[in-house]
Amino acid sequence: MPAQILTTDDLREFKIELLYEIKNLLKIKTSVDTKKYLKSSEVRKLLKISPGTLQTLRINGTLPYTKIGGVIIYEADEINKVIKENSIHNKF
Repeated sequence: MPAQILTTDDLREFKIELLYEIKNLLKIKTSVDTKKYLKSSEVRKLLKISPGTLQTLRINGTLPYTKIGGVIIYEADEINKVIKENSIHNKF
């Protein structure tokens, strides 16, 4: 197998690409974390669930919500809390 030589330019390019990807990930995380309240559609996207599943989570009391007029909103902190409370840690 032939050896491949890395130059400083290759390393510099890798560093730039890596930093760019990290910045993009931080932007995505920050945009979700900065919102205090989420609409149903945003919660469904975040949790990757259907409207029916979201309704079930409301009905059985898993996800607390507030209804203002005809709009149902959820606190982002409450959603994160429910996720943490229901996380499963398998011990091998």
